[in-house]
Amino acid sequence: MPEPAFRRVIVKISGEALSGPESFGIHQPTLERIAADLAAARALPVTIGVVVGGGNIFRGVEVSGRGVSRTTGDTMGMLATVMNSLALEAALERAGAPARTLSALEMPQVCELYTRQRANKHLAEGRIVLFAGGTGNPYFTTDTTAVLRAAEMGCDSVLKATNVDGVYSADPKRDSNAKRFDALTHQEAIARDLRVMDMTAFALARENHMPIIVFSIRDAGAVTAVLRGEGRATRVG
Repeated sequence: MPEPAFRRVIVKISGEALSGPESFGIHQPTLERIAADLAAARALPVTIGVVVGGGNIFRGVEVSGRGVSRTTGDTMGMLATVMNSLALEAALERAGAPARTLSALEMPQVCELYTRQRANKHLAEGRIVLFAGGTGNPYFTTDTTAVLRAAEMGCDSVLKATNVDGVYSADPKRDSNAKRFDALTHQEAIARDLRVMDMTAFALARENHMPIIVFSIRDAGAVTAVLRGEGRATRVG
């Protein structure tokens, strides 16, 4: 069995990925499949942190200008990431992988507050840590959160789980001529304005020499395959 390409990673999962074939909310079979994949990846062994988006429940930017300020909308979106993280934590525990949700927003009745020391302690004890609540600040996406937490935790890479098997020059669902890239530098991704992650996340990854591996989460075993260097993916950085 090939040795894992990375030993310590942050896996970024979009909220939309949890909705599976549905247009909204959490699709339980999809949640269980992703949890089983993460549990299998942890057994390689790899130390894993997870950042989950909230777009399947609420996306703050979509309500900006509709009677809700962007700041309030983003805060509501951060709360959605906490709900997703708690659901994934429970699924991970059912899959046999101890997990803990840490939130950048203080809510002691719900989950622990994120601190770097507390997160490192849980990772060292073999738990999968779910980083919820974004950065705790509006105007920053969960993509940026993933890169930030990866840098703070001393990770080797960010694994960006999407609905396509890598980075394309355009949306392959809309443009049949879209070109798929096997590898890019951070600067190339920024210069081409590739939207697989936001520009702040790419810039932060470039500054911290953090590779980003973009792959599809739609198939069972996708995370494990990428860690073994067997999956189809695009490496940025």
